[in-house]
Amino acid sequence: MSTYQITCIRRDGRDADRRIDRLGGIRPDGGGWNDTIDAVIQSIETGHRFWTTALGKAVWVEVRRHPVSGRKYLATENDGFPPNNLLSLPECP
Repeated sequence: MSTYQITCIRRDGRDADRRIDRLGGIRPDGGGWNDTIDAVIQSIETGHRFWTTALGKAVWVEVRRHPVSGRKYLATENDGFPPNNLLSLPECP
């Protein structure tokens, strides 16, 4: 399976929970990619890996499930940094 770097996000500013709607980054071949969060979640669940950086350190992205709503979301692995690593990425063009 492939490994993809996440370098940017697109939020739906209307969401009170600041849910990320799209992610973008660099493919293994060096090209760019941009896809919905649901597609990225499905890719992770089928074996692809995604990572980003937090304070210069590479961290893996994981699928988690909200304990109340049951909705799946993405978060970075426990890396000792605040839990907003994805939200701190710049907006995708």
